[in-house]
Amino acid sequence: MFLTLHQVDVRYAGQDMPAVQGVSLTLQAGQIGVLIGPSGCGKTSLLRAIAGLEPVTAGHVQLSDRVVSQPGVTAAPENRRMGMVFQDYALFPHLTVAGNIAFGLHGQSAAHKSVRIQEVLNLVGLETVQDRYPHELSGGQQQRVALARALAPKPELLLLDEPFSNLDVDLRERLALEIRGILKAANATALFVTHDQMEAFAIGDVIGVMQDGHLAQWDDAYHLYHRPESRFVAEFIGHGVFVPGQRSLVNGRVEVQTILGLLTDEINPADIPTPFESACDVLLRADDIVHDDAASVKAQIVRKAFRGSEFLYTLRLASGDMVLAHVPSHHDHTLGEWIGIRVEVDHVVTFKQVGA
Repeated sequence: MFLTLHQVDVRYAGQDMPAVQGVSLTLQAGQIGVLIGPSGCGKTSLLRAIAGLEPVTAGHVQLSDRVVSQPGVTAAPENRRMGMVFQDYALFPHLTVAGNIAFGLHGQSAAHKSVRIQEVLNLVGLETVQDRYPHELSGGQQQRVALARALAPKPELLLLDEPFSNLDVDLRERLALEIRGILKAANATALFVTHDQMEAFAIGDVIGVMQDGHLAQWDDAYHLYHRPESRFVAEFIGHGVFVPGQRSLVNGRVEVQTILGLLTDEINPADIPTPFESACDVLLRADDIVHDDAASVKAQIVRKAFRGSEFLYTLRLASGDMVLAHVPSHHDHTLGEWIGIRVEVDHVVTFKQVGA
């Protein structure tokens, strides 16, 4: 492992509650981690603590075999061998692309600077614009310059605070994939902060969902989506709704009776909740609901959003419960129309009923 946080708290003066509380995680060398969550959840405060810009009030931050933060001890940012990319890129307007990159290589010989500048320019695909100034570049090019400058000194850890927030939506997702490729080619270890789920899914090997200063789950995208550990994570990640159900254990399987029929799933005995309550809420993602004209269950279309290759339908069942469904866009049904649906789930995800 490379980055280790153990029970980290960050508290600002005058605040009743810590901005970050009890966060533990590990990031392996060469991995790309992402912190995501709603505004004010503590993700940027946690990143700043890792960078050494904020002291920790409990726990510790460890880089490789070095503890760099603990109560009363905060190693200076410049002594942590970290690179940082900010929201506004912080490029020097009076320096060329090459000059901006060279700034991170102060104290090194001119020959070494020249070689390293060309290496990172080639890495980020900007070798043809090295003599331009920041105002002559697109937003995406400026972002890659900021990344190249941060990578030039070969930091042990790269921190990125919402690096795509100033870019339009289409460019953000494309650039996220490009930068993932750049970081992997550089064998860099990196930690991002973002508020955009698609960005997080595109770039992260492991993703942390923050909630009110706590780390709700630290996992890969697949498990966050299909195996959320809390109702908050289930609601925050992806499109989904909850419908009421009655569950039982039958020969090592969970069986849940719902208004859409019986759902079953194999279960590890260690995952059986204690106490086991029969009344539950079942998480149904939009991709769990299949449009099927022959199905016995019917639902009324109350909203639809065109997504190019598909519609996202919001459907009301006869019971009044709502579900979501991804439907191929050539199935262009009208609002108010009743269509047949059925459930296809690989994983049955249930939580305690709200108010139960």
